[in-house]
Amino acid sequence: QVQLVESGGALVQPGESLRLSCAASGNILSIYAMNWYRQAPGKQRELVAVITSDGSTNYANSVKGRFTLSRDNAANTGYLQMNSLKPGDTDVYYCNADIIPVTGGLLDPWGQGTQVTVSS
Repeated sequence: QVQLVESGGALVQPGESLRLSCAASGNILSIYAMNWYRQAPGKQRELVAVITSDGSTNYANSVKGRFTLSRDNAANTGYLQMNSLKPGDTDVYYCNADIIPVTGGLLDPWGQGTQVTVSS
């Protein structure tokens, strides 16, 4: 079984930074893209950023220049560095990944989410 666990969410003030982590565990052969989404209550889940297995990244316009993705392939972990946080970044952040398990096939599990609150 493969699962994702996010961590790092917190309450911070505007302008501060946070780093979210997404750790994949289980019988994993490889991980393709790791994706970060966010969702506020009553709203659609929004794609925030994507990092592929070769390190290529894409960001939503709303976070470009403030958020940075990275990944540690050996640790099966991805990171979302969030700088210059704004109140509008307040959401639950979810990690999702395209994972090939050792048994074959392709899985796309989701983490449980981590709350980020930006408020003075």
